[in-house]
Amino acid sequence: MGSEVYCYAAPDYDSPSLARAVEALLQKCPSLTPESRVLIKPNLLAKHAPEKAVTTHPAVLDAVLTALKKRNVSHIVVADSPGGIYTPAAMKAIYQVSGLAQVCARYGVEAYADCKAVPCKAEGKRVHTFNLLEPVHKADFIIDLPKLKTHVMTGMSCAVKNLFGTIPGLQKAEMHMRFPEKEPFGEMLVDLCEAVRPHLVIVDGILAMEGDGPAGGTPRKLGVVMGGADPYTVDLAVCRLMGLDAMRVPYLSAAHARGLCGEKLDETLLQGDIKAAAPRPDFKLPASYAPINFAARAPRPLRWVMPGVEKLVAPKPKVDRAKCIGCGKCAEICPQHTIQVKERKAHIEPKKCIRCFCCHEMCPVKAIDVKHFILFGR
Repeated sequence: MGSEVYCYAAPDYDSPSLARAVEALLQKCPSLTPESRVLIKPNLLAKHAPEKAVTTHPAVLDAVLTALKKRNVSHIVVADSPGGIYTPAAMKAIYQVSGLAQVCARYGVEAYADCKAVPCKAEGKRVHTFNLLEPVHKADFIIDLPKLKTHVMTGMSCAVKNLFGTIPGLQKAEMHMRFPEKEPFGEMLVDLCEAVRPHLVIVDGILAMEGDGPAGGTPRKLGVVMGGADPYTVDLAVCRLMGLDAMRVPYLSAAHARGLCGEKLDETLLQGDIKAAAPRPDFKLPASYAPINFAARAPRPLRWVMPGVEKLVAPKPKVDRAKCIGCGKCAEICPQHTIQVKERKAHIEPKKCIRCFCCHEMCPVKAIDVKHFILFGR
């Protein structure tokens, strides 16, 4: 089950190894021709500089465009949608700060900012129609260009989760509202992946993110580029590297239930410099994904109400008032509208919170922490 995952060591973004890795991956794509209409889908979560390890590094895009131009591919669009307001002005600012605008300009490639979306039918379990960015419909070859990161809601974010950015702006918040629980949300992501179905995944794992990602974690130098044709298998390889049980990742568990991937990576599928993608025993997972046996560790008086106690001790977002600047980004993205800015500080109404952690994800100053039940610690 699955297909090969190719691994390449690339110590930094200036290394020639990066260009060689991308070139080698594109050589494995016979369906790519000079006439192909290529969509490159990076991870542009929000307005962050490359060194923050939140967005796809511009050097990776540069290597991809170099390899495409070498093949005389002329129809190329770079497109993504962030988590917040989706407008041409917002997109241009994000492209600029992330460094992707400069790369696109150098190659004469469009950094898509028209912000149009088109309905797309899906043969999904949860969703039968997605509203997707217009370039998704026009492309006949899609390159998924994710950042290797942890994620407080889904455990990790890479090939499959990156495709969530094909849904425009705040419509992603609507998906969180429709599917507030992790399992249905994971099934929705599989529906989306099957609808978009990228032809090639190239993972930026040179500078990754560990801890409470996808924006609030810590940059971690891994020095690896990974790729392949199957997004699920690529993500299984990333779980292996992180030391994360793939069946705790909602969308991989959902994909496994549909027969789209195994419970864990078949290591015979790893090709290339396998050592570069070796497991990192000290890789920090999100605090929300700490391996906890709730039934065993819950206080004895609470065990009789299991599994209700699991919901009681589930992690929650909490505003650090000392850091909060009152910008309102969290209130803007919140699908349940549980956040208000009062006296220039954000306030979360706990009873309505669905624990999607969109606020934690979008806070530009890391002012929203992941709070845990005090008896369990962090």
